[in-house]
Amino acid sequence: MTQDLYHRPDPGTHPANLSPEYKSTGGRAPRRPAIVLPQTLSEITGPLLDSEHVGDSENDLTKQRAGEPLGERIVVHGRVLDENGKAVPQAMVEIWQCNAAGRYHHPGDQHDAPLDPNFYRVRADRDGHYQFITIKPGAYPWKNHHNAWRPAHIHFSLFGPAFATRLITQMYFPNDPLLAYDPIYNAVPAGARERLQAAFDMASTRPEWALAYRFDIVLRGRNATPVES
Repeated sequence: MTQDLYHRPDPGTHPANLSPEYKSTGGRAPRRPAIVLPQTLSEITGPLLDSEHVGDSENDLTKQRAGEPLGERIVVHGRVLDENGKAVPQAMVEIWQCNAAGRYHHPGDQHDAPLDPNFYRVRADRDGHYQFITIKPGAYPWKNHHNAWRPAHIHFSLFGPAFATRLITQMYFPNDPLLAYDPIYNAVPAGARERLQAAFDMASTRPEWALAYRFDIVLRGRNATPVES
């Protein structure tokens, strides 16, 4: 990732800082226009992540504890791409999610559901490919409004060569009926929402073992994947 990545995103792709239906944005959205400060070389180039070690099994959430987690096993894979469809090699891809029962392994999550492990990472290869084996997350209540439920989703964090290049987004599953009711998903401009939905990928399923979904992440340009500000 080079210095020309640091520019204002094209309008109509990413969600606004203030989305009234998503009530948490009311307390964190800036009330005044942002002051744009030019990045210095040190902000763009360091600290570097090239030497960050990623274990061979970190991309498999089903093998991190003594037993396998309960739920539907799935394969999530895709590519990290630039605006021209070219691979972005060696990007650090991290995910976190709730378990199949709809609960995060975090003390702040008081949902009355059982716990399971939920956070791992992988580094994209030289062709930009990444892959995780995980459990399909469940929907869960989140009290944003009356009878509010978050659709099944997986959080993605992407790092380039340095911490300053971090992007965060969410991946949803195709045709989830809860998408129509979710203020976070609907805070994204209408023309870009479907880019947050993974595609069912029959060719990549593992017979009698796991279904597969493909989720390509485009970092910028007219087909950019919407990201959180």
